[in-house]
Formats: sequence, C-alpha cells, structure tokens
Amino acid sequence: MPMLSNDLRNNPGLEEIRQSMQSALAANDSEKFSEAMTQLVTHMQGETLRQFEELREEQDAAVLQSRGVRQLTAQERDFYQKAADAMRSKNPEQALANLDAVMPETVVESVFEELEASHPLLGKIDFMPTGGAIKMIMNVNGYQKAEWGELCEEITKEMNAGFKAVNTGLCKLSAFFPICNAMLDLGPAWLDSYIRRVLTEMIAAGLEYGVLLGDGNDAPIGMNRQVGAGVTVTDGVYPEKAAIQVTDFSVATFGNLLSILAQSPNGKSRPVTDVILVVNPQDYFQKVMPATTILAPDGTYRNNVLPYPVSVLQSAALPRGKAIFGLSKRYFAALGSAKAGALEYSDHLKFLEDARVYRAKLYGNGMPKDNNAFLVLDISGLAPATYKVTQVTAPAPSGDAALSDLRIGNLSLSPAFAAATTTYTAATANATNTVTAVPANAGATISVKVGGKEIDNGSAAAWANGANTLTVTVTAADGETVKTYTVTVTKS
Repeated sequence: MPMLSNDLRNNPGLEEIRQSMQSALAANDSEKFSEAMTQLVTHMQGETLRQFEELREEQDAAVLQSRGVRQLTAQERDFYQKAADAMRSKNPEQALANLDAVMPETVVESVFEELEASHPLLGKIDFMPTGGAIKMIMNVNGYQKAEWGELCEEITKEMNAGFKAVNTGLCKLSAFFPICNAMLDLGPAWLDSYIRRVLTEMIAAGLEYGVLLGDGNDAPIGMNRQVGAGVTVTDGVYPEKAAIQVTDFSVATFGNLLSILAQSPNGKSRPVTDVILVVNPQDYFQKVMPATTILAPDGTYRNNVLPYPVSVLQSAALPRGKAIFGLSKRYFAALGSAKAGALEYSDHLKFLEDARVYRAKLYGNGMPKDNNAFLVLDISGLAPATYKVTQVTAPAPSGDAALSDLRIGNLSLSPAFAAATTTYTAATANATNTVTAVPANAGATISVKVGGKEIDNGSAAAWANGANTLTVTVTAADGETVKTYTVTVTKS
C-alpha cells in the first residue's frame, strides 16, 4: 500500500476515475478498466485511511457519526469482525467459504441509498433492491382508464390487455475489493465505509452503462435498445434504435419528440412526466449547454432552459454525439446481493501486489417498460441557441360589449336572459340579492348601478320597497363600444 499523502496528491479525482471506468466499459478495454480500478481502490483506501488518521483520537460514536462514519448495528459489526479475521488467515478463500456470518441486508440497502443520492440517473429510474429473481407486473398502456358498466368478458379483456407479467431474468454483476492488511486493522466501522464506497462506485459504473447501453445479452437492456413485440433478438442481443437527428431545441422540435413519448406502443395516450435528457459530459458543455443557455434581463445566464420540464443528466457511458431522451420512470431496474451477501476470495484480478482481492456478486437486470419510452438522439449537429426579434402588429381590440350571463341571486328574469335583450323585470321579497354579470369577451369592463349608486359586480344589491332600477353597463375592450342592460326589480 503506497504512502497516503503522495498517492492522494498524484491520483486523479474521483469523477475522472468514474469517467475512465465508463469509457473502458464502453470500449471493452480490460487493461484500461484494470488501470482505472487500481486508481479507484487506491483513492478509496487513501480516503479511508485519511479519515481514520483524522479521527483516531476521537472514538466517541457521536463524533464518528457527525463525520460521516456510519454507526454499525450489532449484526453488521459481527459480520465485519469475522470477515476481517477470515481475511487475515493464511487461506482466506477457505476461511471465507466457512464464514458463519453474511453481509447484512442493511449494508446493501445503504449502498442503494448512496447510489440514488450520488448518481442522478439511478435516482431517476424505477430502481428496486431485490433479493432474488422476481416477476414484475407491468402496465403496457401507460394510461389505463377504469371501465363503467356491468362486469362482462369484453371489459375484463380490455383491462387485462393493459398489463403483462415480465420475468426479469437476473444477470450477474461482480464487485471486486482489493483489501490490504492495513485496512483490516482499522476495525469494522472503517472496513464498512471502504466496502460500501467501492460497492457504490463499482455498481454505478456497471449499472449505469447497462441502463443506457446494455445489449441484453447477460446484461440489462439499455434505453437505446428496441424492446417489445416484433423485435428480433439475435443471440440474446437486442437491436439498437436508430438515432433521431436533432439540430435545435426549439418549441416545435421538442413538442414533436414529446408527442412520441406521449403514446404507448399500442396506441394509448399517457402523461409525459419525469423526462430526462442524458448526454456525454463533453457534449453537454460543447453542444447542450450552448443550446439551452440564455441571457436573462438581469444580466445573468440561465442554464438548461428548455420548452418543457426536463432533467438534463451527464453520463460518461454515452458516446459523443448521442443522447438518450425519455421517461425515466419507464425504465425498471432490480438489483440485489447473491448468496445472502457472501464475500468470496478472488484470483480474477492480480494487478495489486500488496493487497488480496475479494468479490461480492450481485444479481439484477434492467429494461425499458416499452419501446416508446426512450428515444436515441443524434446531437452532433446541435446548434447554439439563437435569439430572433420579430415585430408583430397587435391585434385590434374587441368591440364586443355583450354579456354572456346575468344573474340576480335566484330571481327569475322576464324575459329569460339573452345576450341581445337589454331590458328585463324581476320581483323579490328579499332585502338584498347578489348581482353577477359575466362579459362575453374577457377584455370588456362592467359597471353595475342600483338607483344610480355603483356597486361591485358580484356583490349584493340592496332594494327599496317598490320598483328599483338596476343597470349593467358593458364597455368593450376597444373603449368605445358600450351596451347597457336594464332590470326593473320590484320589492314587495
């Protein structure tokens, strides 16, 4: 294990390491992936050791918790203590195989929580921890209305047609842990911190790539793949979707793309919510940011300004020039630990001379819920946002001075109200009635008077005994056209 201070100073940052791992996965370059993994574990070990050095004099549980070190349950502490003892043995492979403690589910749950918090894409999709093979009941219509009427075969068929059971046939995802003896001496809390960090980054690297670009062959089916009835799967590989060329993010362009998402493959309409746009980090700064950044009137810039609510996410897993656009919750992923969370000794990776390598296997899968949920975009020709000033002639104001309705409490007007009739009578025994006059055109203004005294439209008019004259004067939006309605209200 190299000395801490120099390594941390020379090692690349965590985000750079993540991108290297994603790029290596995309290129299927095992050598570069091994190099990136070496950097990752060195970084994680260094960070863990650094925190330990800072806190070794402060062992109080409250202090550890305030510094971000998770407090272990009794079951978790027992597992890590026994695992550390097994790893110290001369034959760790046999010792781990005979270990009578397994990684508690709470550890894996903590990893999933961190995944969703620190990796926006995984936090957006329908991501579910699971302990084994599962069958999912999926709504294939996206929107399924309830049916009125007597229960009959036709209605039952319609309701059943909106759902199907999907077997999520699980795939293996292995996370490797190079652990030196110095790490074992730090104790259970620090071993937990290190293992959860490595698990989080390993899962994120593999799962994010699978969610976006997986071909379905012992891997998740990516958002960029065709799914559903009629799709030809060759040797377990799902075909890629053709990319839609996008050169601008105008209202019309965005509306066309969203209209595709708004319809399920079998023609049912559905709400368009939780929309994501996933792009390569370099493409974001060179293409997407210039196309979605505007200068506000106060002199500041506003980023990710789009015609519709969309979460713009960056992922190094995507190749340059391509983007994924779709409904995040229409992607389902399940992941859980295998063998009840057992750790295994591994000889798969031998690039670290001073550390033994262990492995935790997880099983899961992922797939789009329907073929219309995600689109692949070609943004290689995306142009920066441009501003166009157009001079327009204001429309002529309306000359409509009619009412669409006139009500005086629950009194009956004689004759019955009609927009073209301006004179009415009514009778009441009440001291007051509420007058409500509704203009035919929203731009018109209304003045209501009782016996020459103006009152607010929608308020109560007070009546004197005998005949009362109510006038409603409507002035059209043009300010010139005027129409007056008169009602003689007789109070008995």
